[in-house]
Amino acid sequence: MRELGYIEGKNILVECRYAEGKLDRIPSLVAELVQLKPDVLVVVSLLSIRAAKQATKTIPIIIMSTQDPVATGIIDSLAHPGGNITGVTRLTRELSGKRLELLKEAVPPLSRVGILWDAHSSGAAIAFKEYETAARALKIRLQSLEVRDPNPDLEGAFQAAAKERANALIMITNPVLSRYLKRIANLAISNRLPSMYERIAWVEAGGLMSYSANDVETFKRAATYVDKILKGAKPGDLPVQQATKFELVINLNTAKQIGLTIPVRVLERANRVIK
Repeated sequence: MRELGYIEGKNILVECRYAEGKLDRIPSLVAELVQLKPDVLVVVSLLSIRAAKQATKTIPIIIMSTQDPVATGIIDSLAHPGGNITGVTRLTRELSGKRLELLKEAVPPLSRVGILWDAHSSGAAIAFKEYETAARALKIRLQSLEVRDPNPDLEGAFQAAAKERANALIMITNPVLSRYLKRIANLAISNRLPSMYERIAWVEAGGLMSYSANDVETFKRAATYVDKILKGAKPGDLPVQQATKFELVINLNTAKQIGLTIPVRVLERANRVIK
């Protein structure tokens, strides 16, 4: 927003609310923001997007969605969203197959992958089905490693993965599991389990690999839409944009700790290598 000429406290005021991984707080936090009558709402998770859609039909809503907003019923069309919602979709779910492909290349021979996910999250349930579809095409078996808030049994999930001899792990990102970023990365290392994630932050915390939309591009696009709406544009007239820049990030320190040699052909494709 600063690049677009906005300076907080001078010509823009930003009100932030964080659920801190407590999903039951999201509807009340969204309602709290709506009561402030902002010029625009910016929301990220599927639950917060649905809460915002239910809470207001007039305040413009900018989404940064990991889910397909058409498939999840948020809007009717990417090109013509209509109503008071527009934004950016990160194509997180559409990249599920690519993550499995990259993991298979990095960890040959890969036959069984554990999927760590929050069973209370509707978005995570959708994500798990996407991985199932991709895994069938790649002839990879999946193992569901379900955990549940408020006290997810992460150690138990990794023990289950070891018992069934999973070759690697993929974690479906959601607000609950994001609270345990470092703990999950460390558990993967201690269990010598190659791990793939849906956000770069997990690799920076010690995860092995991630493949995702470029965060900077996503937020810049969302900021551009906020600017347009503040200048009078109607959200329903602005098409929902799809991410176009994607990044493969690999942590070689983690690879060394778990005794894995990443093939050169995979390293050459990485946008960033952490050493």
